[in-house]
Amino acid sequence: MNLNQVTIYSNKPIETVEFYQQLGLRLIVDSLPRYARLKCPDGDSTLSVNITEEISTNTNIVLYFECEDLDAKVAELKNLGLQFVSEPIDQTWLWREAHLKDPNNNKICLFYAGENRQNPPWRVK
Repeated sequence: MNLNQVTIYSNKPIETVEFYQQLGLRLIVDSLPRYARLKCPDGDSTLSVNITEEISTNTNIVLYFECEDLDAKVAELKNLGLQFVSEPIDQTWLWREAHLKDPNNNKICLFYAGENRQNPPWRVK
């Protein structure tokens, strides 16, 4: 099984698509303001944005995007005007992470884990 896509429901679909384009995703289906689909710059995963009138203010979902050079990516995005909730920091689980939110208040984690993403020292054998 392979994760194909994640769908975000938004009452700000145009702003949401623009936000994810700034992160580096490429628009591949444009039916805005009703629907859009974006492809991640690496791999085959996609993210779709679907219009809705009702937005949940509390979500337990965090979208993770791995970046080879996290610090450079964060600097690039800040230069584009994106606001970060937290700066890049090394975590005890051996990932380097920075956090921000999209226009719908969804949590976004940009990170670099390298080999530790799937093979941390405590991986089950």
